[in-house]
Amino acid sequence: MISRRNFFNILLVSCFALISWLHLTSAADALGGQLPPINQPAPEFTLPTNTGDGTVSLSNFRGKWVVLYFYPKDFTSGCTIEARRFQQDLPKYIDKNVQIIGVSADDVDSHAEFCDSQGLKFPLLSDTTGAVSKAYGSWIGVVSMRHSFIIDPQGILREIFVKVNPSIHSTEVLAQLEKLQSQTIPVQLSAS
Repeated sequence: MISRRNFFNILLVSCFALISWLHLTSAADALGGQLPPINQPAPEFTLPTNTGDGTVSLSNFRGKWVVLYFYPKDFTSGCTIEARRFQQDLPKYIDKNVQIIGVSADDVDSHAEFCDSQGLKFPLLSDTTGAVSKAYGSWIGVVSMRHSFIIDPQGILREIFVKVNPSIHSTEVLAQLEKLQSQTIPVQLSAS
């Protein structure tokens, strides 16, 4: 039996997902607030996680591409599908020097259970106050919106996805990464 709180959370997430799916917001000012600007440094953060040493910072991944995806709630249908697709495509991301990072308002224990139940091998970060979700224009009251961001190896925000279909999102992200990486000119090191 579903508790009243869980029912309310599922109803709330479903309503916001429907609004987002209907594309009722512009890319510059998404339903979750003001989005950070493209081609500028991505907002820095450090959040608790269920993996590694217990926290993850964006700066930990300098030198790698990062796909930072925000989602409403562990164990809900859309969030589970989205996480499974990222996990299914994880070898392709690794081949492209990309780190996948998921963020929601769920606590670390929920993330640990979700990762275990779905076999997820990438970190999920706990943004219980919504501070990081707000910095990325992805917070709506009590949950994170389904938004994704591609950040380059220098920490520059290169792409934003606000109209996310969980079933095909990973494929869309991989296609955009391919474009972005083909435009990137490798840094030449001089011989001394």
